[in-house]
Amino acid sequence: MAMRKLWATTKREYLERVRTKWFIVATVFGPVLFGAIAFLPSIMAMRTKASTNFAHIAILDATGTDLGRRVARAIESEDVYAASGPMLRIIAPKELTVAESLATHEVMRKQATGYLVLDAQTVAGETARYAGRNASSLTDVDRVQSAVRKGLLAMRLEQAGIDSTRVQALTGPQLSVDAERITDQGRGGSRTVSVIFGFAIAFLLYMSILLYGQNVLHGVIEEKSTRMAEVIASSVPPDTLLAGKVLGVGAVGLTQLAVWLITAYALFKVRVPLLAKLGVHSTALPLPSISVGLALLLVAFFVLGYIFYASLFAAVGATVSNEQDVRQAATPVTLLLVASIIFMEPILLDPTSQLAVVMSWLPFSSPIIMPLRLSVISLSPLVIAGTMVVLIVGCIASVWLAARIYRVGLLMYGKRPTMREVVRWVRYAG
Repeated sequence: MAMRKLWATTKREYLERVRTKWFIVATVFGPVLFGAIAFLPSIMAMRTKASTNFAHIAILDATGTDLGRRVARAIESEDVYAASGPMLRIIAPKELTVAESLATHEVMRKQATGYLVLDAQTVAGETARYAGRNASSLTDVDRVQSAVRKGLLAMRLEQAGIDSTRVQALTGPQLSVDAERITDQGRGGSRTVSVIFGFAIAFLLYMSILLYGQNVLHGVIEEKSTRMAEVIASSVPPDTLLAGKVLGVGAVGLTQLAVWLITAYALFKVRVPLLAKLGVHSTALPLPSISVGLALLLVAFFVLGYIFYASLFAAVGATVSNEQDVRQAATPVTLLLVASIIFMEPILLDPTSQLAVVMSWLPFSSPIIMPLRLSVISLSPLVIAGTMVVLIVGCIASVWLAARIYRVGLLMYGKRPTMREVVRWVRYAG
C-alpha cells in the first residue's frame, strides 16, 4: 500500500511538470543554446573580418627616427591585399596637435580609416595612440599594435648592431605544448578538452540541482498556500508525500538532462559537415572519452546531490507559508550549493590540492566537486567509494531531518517558526 501511494505521488509530480509549457520551453531551449554554442562562433568568426581598408591610415611620426617608416612597412605586410597603404607624415613634436586635428577631419570625411600617433613615449616603449572609425574593432587594433611593436623592435635591434631579420627568423616560431591525460585505461585525450568538459559537467550539475531543488521548494509552498496540502495529507502520509515529490521532480530533471545531453552530442557530431554546407570551414571538436563507469558515477553524484538538496529545500518550504519568506529562508541552503561553484576555478587549476580533497569529502560540495575532479584526473576506487558513502550518509541525514520538519510544518500556517521551534518539531516528530 505504501509503495503504491509513493508511486502515485511520484507519477503525479512527474506528469504535472512535464505537461507544462514551461517544461517544453526549457527542454527546447537547451538544444537551441547548444546549437548556438556549436555553430555561431564559427559563423561569426567567418563573417567578422578585419576592415577591408585597414591599412589606409595616417601615421603621424613625431619621433625624429625612422620608426614611422618601419611601422608603415609592417602594416603593409599585415594587409598585402589592401587597395591603399598607410600615409606616412613626418612632423615635428610641436606640430603634433595641429596634425592630429587635420587627421581627425580626414577620418570624419572618410579620406582615411584612422590615424596612428608615434611620439617620444612610443620610442620609450610606453604607448602609441590610435584613433579611427575602426577603433572598436579588436582585430584592427591588434594589427596596429603588432605593427608598432615589430617596427620598434626592429629599430632597437639595428641600433644595437643586431640584424633584425635574423632575430625575427630565430624567434618567430610560436611553440605550443599539447598536454594529454593518461588514465588507468591509457591515453585519455586532450587536457584542454578534459578541463572544458569538467567545467561544463560541474556547472550543469550545479544549475540542475539548484533549479530542481527550488522546484521542490516552490511546489511545497504552492500546496501550502492553496491548502492542497491538507487534502493530500489526509490520504498520503507526509513522509510518502515528501519522497514522491523529491523523486518526481528528480525524474523530471533526469528527463530534461537526458534530452539536453543527447541533443548536444548529436549537434557536435554533425557540426563540421553542416558548417561546410554553409561555406564555413571548421575543425572538428574532439569529444572527451567517457567510459560507462564514469557516466554512471556522474549520474549517481547528480542523483545523490539532488536528493540531499531537494530534501533540505522541501524542509525549508514546510517552514514558511508564503512566497515572501521563501528567499530568506532558502538562503542558507542555497549558499551551501553556491560555495561549491565558487571553488571550481582553483580546483580546476589544481585538482589534487588539499582544497579539492577536503571539498570532495563534504556532502554539500561533493556532488559538484567529485564529478569535476573525475572529469580531469584519475581517482582511486577507494576515494570514489569513500566520498560516495559519505554523500549517501549525508543524504540519509538530510532526508531524516527534512521528513521530521515536513511532517509538522506542512500543516502549519501563520508566523514563520523560529529555529528553536523547528528543533522542537524535529523532536516531536521523532
